[in-house]
Amino acid sequence: MPVTCGRPAMAMLLLLALAACAAARSSHPSAEQPHWVGTWATSQQIVEPANMPPAPGLSANTLRQVVHVSLGGRRVRVRFSNVFGDTPLTIASAAVAPSLGESRIDAAAQRALTFGGNASVVVGAGRDTTSDALSFDLAPLSNVAISAKFGSVPAVLTGHPGSRTTSYIRPGDAVAEPSLPGAVTTVHWYVATGIDVLAPERAAAVVTLGNSITDGRGSGTDRQNRWPDELARRLQADPATRLVAVLNAGIGGNCVLRNCLGPSALARLERDVLRPPAVRWAIVLEGVNDIGQAKSPAEADSIARGLTAAYAQIVARAHATGVRVYGATILPFGGSFYDAPYREAARNTVNGWIRTSRTFDAVIDLDGALRDPAQPNRLAAVADGGDHLHPNEAGYRMMAAAIDLALFHESH
Repeated sequence: MPVTCGRPAMAMLLLLALAACAAARSSHPSAEQPHWVGTWATSQQIVEPANMPPAPGLSANTLRQVVHVSLGGRRVRVRFSNVFGDTPLTIASAAVAPSLGESRIDAAAQRALTFGGNASVVVGAGRDTTSDALSFDLAPLSNVAISAKFGSVPAVLTGHPGSRTTSYIRPGDAVAEPSLPGAVTTVHWYVATGIDVLAPERAAAVVTLGNSITDGRGSGTDRQNRWPDELARRLQADPATRLVAVLNAGIGGNCVLRNCLGPSALARLERDVLRPPAVRWAIVLEGVNDIGQAKSPAEADSIARGLTAAYAQIVARAHATGVRVYGATILPFGGSFYDAPYREAARNTVNGWIRTSRTFDAVIDLDGALRDPAQPNRLAAVADGGDHLHPNEAGYRMMAAAIDLALFHESH
């Protein structure tokens, strides 16, 4: 005998179906579920004596640092580091605010940071800390002031000397001051390592791993026009890539195979590239300092082989965490203090491997974009910063323009 469903039974089936759909939605978050993404970062090293904070120093004083973000959002958190410190670091209070230029901030929009609900935090030697999340209207491609009043500060300081951005030091507690007239200035960053923003689930970051060229030597102080900054502007202007953040992991004088200035690229890969939240891609532009320090043809050949092996290791380690890696060819340095026939031969060997080995997920041919067609071992005059090694501001724009934004579509 056939079974028929009356209206009560049909209503019950409809309720069960709706409940099943709701359960499915709760167990499978939508693509727009928010998550943390790094929007600004800088790589840390031991601050050399010549780059330490000028008097009056950081201990018991206020430091205001300006940073340039990529993605925007409504909730943020700030990361600080004492990873190279030899004693604990005390942050007595800290805050973020929109920067209005120089030391000026929008004081009405400033928000105090907390750490586990407390206004202060002690960061142990060799440790990092992240502030609690807070509501803060962060505009994309904007400048943000991070102000901190310090207590005790280690003698061995963690920081980033190549900030290309002015920082301000004032005696005592000036965290809430709308401007810092009379402040001592320095073109270095200290202790602050990153800002994360709550963004849609499909948002992700690309990390640019490099040396002084990525760090921005030759770009304008306070102009925020390193090539990763120019890439961030291009990504923000394209609706298809508007949710891609750019994190700069360049350190001036850095090497791949050994510690030069800062830890080697291999040593800092985990902390600087793989650990920040929501990293999906990395661009590797490193190796010129390794090649430039070769003292003979035999040493240059050995370094070239070491670099290709190191690149393969970087790719393997990144792939193990789901990060795609794009290899950028090493720029020309003819006419610079690195110029020598055997070093140029090593550069060509390495670039040939980058282009043809199929080890990287894609190749970004920055050598091809910036070299002089008439003298391929030299930077084009329009891109040369003057030392024949570092690009100028136009060169950094050319580097960013040479990168195919399709590499950062969701399918990649």
